[in-house]
Amino acid sequence: MDITLILPPLLAGLIVLATHVPLGRQVLARGIIFIDLAVAQLAGLGVILVHVITHAPSTLAIQLSALTMALLGGLMFRWMEIKWSAQLEAVIGGIFVLSATAALILLAGDPHGGDHLKELLAGQLLWVTYEDLSLPAIVTVCILLAWRFIDPVKNSLLFYALFALAVTTSVQLVGVYLVFSSLIFPALGSYKQKDLKPGYAIGVVGYSLGLLISLATDLPTGPVVVWSLAITAALGGLMLHYGWRVSRTDNRL
Repeated sequence: MDITLILPPLLAGLIVLATHVPLGRQVLARGIIFIDLAVAQLAGLGVILVHVITHAPSTLAIQLSALTMALLGGLMFRWMEIKWSAQLEAVIGGIFVLSATAALILLAGDPHGGDHLKELLAGQLLWVTYEDLSLPAIVTVCILLAWRFIDPVKNSLLFYALFALAVTTSVQLVGVYLVFSSLIFPALGSYKQKDLKPGYAIGVVGYSLGLLISLATDLPTGPVVVWSLAITAALGGLMLHYGWRVSRTDNRL
């Protein structure tokens, strides 16, 4: 087993986690759990649309199409949050279903449609190369700088814009399932923690173990990493929870 094979995919996972851990914490705080699935599916629909319209689209065209769809979705969700906040989660779920079924319709006449859809959902994480990481790394640095100096927590419009940008970048690296898992599982596992370090730790361990298991067993990488993140988050959450309770009991004594 050549461990060096997992280094580019692991770096891809770290790039995704860099933005998704803080974003996931905000998703939980805002109660919009499925927004990442909806925005990721919209970004994926943008990728499919440009392939349907142009048989050999450029990388720039693919990125712009995916980002446009994701930004439109993010802006719509922001508007819904203001106007009809009680119905926001239902709308998010509806947009996800419509985007997913639109992708199926567009790919119905494509003999390789099933393969394209599988790549969109489960990703091709194990086949990521170092060259694939340059643009996502630059975008990630820009998002983190904006997060640090502009504070999107207090600016909902900026939050949705950064969210759409992060998801657009990530879905083409790891697929829809891992985008959702990278946002939600580390955030759930470290929910009661004040800082982001436990969430990052859960994400790094989850990706590392999942990649090693996939490489050793020849099982599909994306789904294996999803399960690894979920199990790591559950175990990490239990350890953090009971550790926190023991610490509080000791302080009282």
